[in-house]
Amino acid sequence: MKKLILALIVSLLTLTFIGCDDEETPVSPTPLPSNSLVKVVHASPDAPGVDLLVDNTIAGTNLTFPNNTGYLTVPSGTRNVKVNVTGTSSTVIEANLNLMKDVNYSVFAVNSVANIEAIVIEDDLTAPAQGKAHVRFVHLSPDAPAVDITLTDGTVVFGNKSFKEFTAFTPLDAGSYDLEVRVAGTTTVALDLPVISLEAGKIYTVFAKGFLSGNGAQQLGAEIIVNN
Repeated sequence: MKKLILALIVSLLTLTFIGCDDEETPVSPTPLPSNSLVKVVHASPDAPGVDLLVDNTIAGTNLTFPNNTGYLTVPSGTRNVKVNVTGTSSTVIEANLNLMKDVNYSVFAVNSVANIEAIVIEDDLTAPAQGKAHVRFVHLSPDAPAVDITLTDGTVVFGNKSFKEFTAFTPLDAGSYDLEVRVAGTTTVALDLPVISLEAGKIYTVFAKGFLSGNGAQQLGAEIIVNN
């Protein structure tokens, strides 16, 4: 009996050591790629259609004023971004953007074509509170003066914004609004914005577009982007 017990113990120890030898070294999981969301907006009134290249890879083609690409998923880090005249290698804007992980951006191509440039804005897409919408205003009319965005009774919603300036996303009650773009600090109405409908839970960018002195498609106006 003692010999049998001893044999069982030896067998168990042998299996234990074999089991230890067979254990594989834990493998660290491959980290998930980090990305950012980038929306490009063509806001240069007299510029032609453009192609968008990220690290020399085409990410969008024939983007025309005043349209946008929607959000594109782009690897985070330093990315080279080029805006080329559609179908050519003629670069009108080039910039190296440092994109942070899980951050959302809007890149606006702005100004007249002779002075075209880019402005980059981080987009806070935090969900609005119940019954609210989030709205921001971006002044992108090159020859328009500083403006106020007001209700028709003169109540200022966004005040005294000059070309290339912008507001933070601001909570407003969902509903329909009749707005006016006024020369800052005055009652002079440069542009009527009737019946702007804001849906609860939505996030909007309203930007002034075109030229104060423009005609047709290039005349002063406003464009609304739904960011979510």
